[in-house]
Amino acid sequence: MKKLSELEERFDVKIRLLEKLLGTVPKDPEVYTRFVASKAPEPELEEEETETVEEVEERGWTGFHKNEQGIFIYNYMIKGFLKSACEVCMSAGALSKIVAYKKWIDLVVFIDPRQIPLGKKEPDGCLERPLRTLTAKGPRVTVCRSDYVDAGTEIQFTVRILKNKVGINRDAIEQMLDYGKYVGLGQWRGSGGYGRFEIVEVSP
Repeated sequence: MKKLSELEERFDVKIRLLEKLLGTVPKDPEVYTRFVASKAPEPELEEEETETVEEVEERGWTGFHKNEQGIFIYNYMIKGFLKSACEVCMSAGALSKIVAYKKWIDLVVFIDPRQIPLGKKEPDGCLERPLRTLTAKGPRVTVCRSDYVDAGTEIQFTVRILKNKVGINRDAIEQMLDYGKYVGLGQWRGSGGYGRFEIVEVSP
């Protein structure tokens, strides 16, 4: 009988941003702890993640996690993208139906490294835009600010898949990643169109 690790399919992926990728991390550790880390599916992630949040004076400003090598995104951002992409691919007929696909992506798909570097010490710039909301006191407009990395930035990570019978394999993951041409990663990725990307290389 084979060991579970011997039933693993592994391949490297390189993607290239077609549009700016906006940071999603509130640059106020208190805000991050209360509204983001407290909602993480694994409570033990809270301390690890808040340690990499930059502290600045202004509120309403989002950026990236940062370590000694530079700015990065956590691997769960890729997993979250795959879940959304899988739903669209099944709906469009690009993938056969995968029952309980979110559960299975969590169980058999793994993204390395934990902290995926963006290849930069600092963001390339900052984007400001108005945000209109309707409150009990009427419409309000606030200014949102997000750090970004430029289009053309390349991001590399490794995908590991445990052998399964539900249809999640290398071809399926590549189909999901191809959805990045339409909806990408990071903040304002839907209506704003930011964070879109293309597959540059899949190897070996």
